[in-house]
Amino acid sequence: MAQLEASKQILQNPSYDAYFDKVQTRKKLPMSLQQTLTDAFATIPVSTFPEVPGGKVVEIQADASVGEAIQILSDANILAAPVRESDDVNTMDWRERYLGIIDFSAIVLWVLESADIAAAALSASSAAAAGVGAGAAGALGALAAGATGPVAAAGLAAAAVGAALAGGLAADQGMGKDAPEAADTLGEDFYKVILEEEPFASTTVRSIVTSYRWAPFIPVAADSSMLSVLLLLSKYRLRNVPVIERGKASIKNFITQSAVVKGLEYCQGRDWFDCIAAQPITEVGLPFMSTDEVICIQSNELVLEAFKLMKDNQIGGLPVIEGPGRDIVGSLSIREIKFLLLNRELFSKFRNLTVKDFMTTIASEARDSGEVMIPITCSLSSNIGDVIHILSSKMVHRVYVVAESGKEVVGVITLRDIISCFIFEPPNYFENYLASSRQEVNS
Repeated sequence: MAQLEASKQILQNPSYDAYFDKVQTRKKLPMSLQQTLTDAFATIPVSTFPEVPGGKVVEIQADASVGEAIQILSDANILAAPVRESDDVNTMDWRERYLGIIDFSAIVLWVLESADIAAAALSASSAAAAGVGAGAAGALGALAAGATGPVAAAGLAAAAVGAALAGGLAADQGMGKDAPEAADTLGEDFYKVILEEEPFASTTVRSIVTSYRWAPFIPVAADSSMLSVLLLLSKYRLRNVPVIERGKASIKNFITQSAVVKGLEYCQGRDWFDCIAAQPITEVGLPFMSTDEVICIQSNELVLEAFKLMKDNQIGGLPVIEGPGRDIVGSLSIREIKFLLLNRELFSKFRNLTVKDFMTTIASEARDSGEVMIPITCSLSSNIGDVIHILSSKMVHRVYVVAESGKEVVGVITLRDIISCFIFEPPNYFENYLASSRQEVNS
């Protein structure tokens, strides 16, 4: 029941209605076609959607460390995974087995807050303040007792906080003010504190999922309709939707925005798809975001600022621009945080690292792994089919729209936007959906 109430709160976010209302007013597709598509998706069961590659959903145990989670996500080349209790938890109820979803977005939030704590610890005079001994305890205690309160959010156990307070709060009360300066010259010690030394190394995935709810856990049953999935991935801003089987405690499938758009591309040759795909993006109201609404980062700004912009605006990527003309020279997405976290040399100097230097340094790694950091663009004259093909073939989450000059960023089209083009939400759809789910729980 708690899961259902949490889902209801998430789905009632007024910003979702505002986004979808804006989409509906700008779309120029015939209402009869939209109605036909929405009705069709409402009759297609989720069980018909293709399974994840390999047929098995990658899951991460709740008690795994953050470092282990980063490695698992990176090795599987995925951005998110369900978090489950250990195998010792014997249950046939998914509500008791799964805690939520861990993704790079949540890890970014944790890193940004934990980095400040580590910097504060390392700015103490003693080498022991790097995360072990009374010096670190006092440093963390000073932060814990202050107004910022990031210690709990970083996943420290109550015992660690207690030890910190006992370690000498009075002696280190003013130490934190030098943290930013100290972080500039931390070198490899900074990397050690975040991912290798205590108390950061013992931070678990469980604590991050509990503290950072960027990726809500709203599963659907295998016999639910694909319309529910498409609405969750578009209007309700989920990047992925777990699929469960009623009466079982395992996740059967994990449907992402990318997988849905790839599925749409497979519909080429069908009249309804070809009719929409041939439309210029401007004829269906794209891009939904105006030029002034596109959040950009200058190439000479710090990469830390880029990730903070993503965090503050809850977006997954930014165009990298140069000059007053907003000429696009690159792109940066949330997935690139893994290069920062898994590369000791980069991480040790990340507070001084510019976006341009960051992109240059990891360009070879990105090419080798199939990642894309070059700007993926389209023009205002491109059609929807072109954009779907780019998103699918390049395996990216957004395409930047550039002016006819080919350089100035004038918009962005995301996976969410594309999915939104094909559907609308029938009146009271999710109210009825949640009511049905609540009745099932109580029965």
